[in-house]
Amino acid sequence: MTPDNESISNPTRPNVSGSTQKTPWRRRLSAVGAGLAVVGVSAALLAPTGTAIADPSTAADAAVTTFSLASEDTQNITVTVEGATIQPVDRGAFEVYVKPKPTPKPTVASAPAKSGGGGGAARPKYTGGGTKEEWMAAAGIAPSDYPYVDYIVSRESGWNPNATNKSSGACGLVQALPCSKVPGNGYNPVDNLRWGTGYATGRYGSWAGAYAFWTRNHWW
Repeated sequence: MTPDNESISNPTRPNVSGSTQKTPWRRRLSAVGAGLAVVGVSAALLAPTGTAIADPSTAADAAVTTFSLASEDTQNITVTVEGATIQPVDRGAFEVYVKPKPTPKPTVASAPAKSGGGGGAARPKYTGGGTKEEWMAAAGIAPSDYPYVDYIVSRESGWNPNATNKSSGACGLVQALPCSKVPGNGYNPVDNLRWGTGYATGRYGSWAGAYAFWTRNHWW
């Protein structure tokens, strides 16, 4: 037990040896002096360590990394040739050459079909005479169909055997298209009407059916 504890627990305890009891303030002064001595010794022991820790040169020497080791091994090499001038390299732009494709060969346009022939040779124009009734009778058209035939032919060609459509090539009384399909000569009125009868009956069933279609659509 420390003297302080002894003085606190037994403030009036008599001295065993019979000596006179020390006063409390002296004991306290002794305790303070002992504490200061302990603090001084501790500071003396820790001072070298604290100085070493705070020394920045020691901390820098201890910081060794892979990057620092690689930096020490780098080299700066400059190669020059005697008498040569080193020019800066210009890498600002570049050009790309694309080989052009071969020029296509010009195509030769085919000759347009001759009017009235549907691509074949031109048919001779009609120079004979006759009337529309004679032509219809010669083509084998029944008299009962004459009004239907007359209505259609009057509007297609005006009963002109040599009528020709310049844009399509249709020819003759009924404007046969193409003109080359007419057996014989498309400009011959009898041949043209005979072909017209086959077209009317094959497409519309009769001349009457062809007439009904024409009145509704203005073509046949």
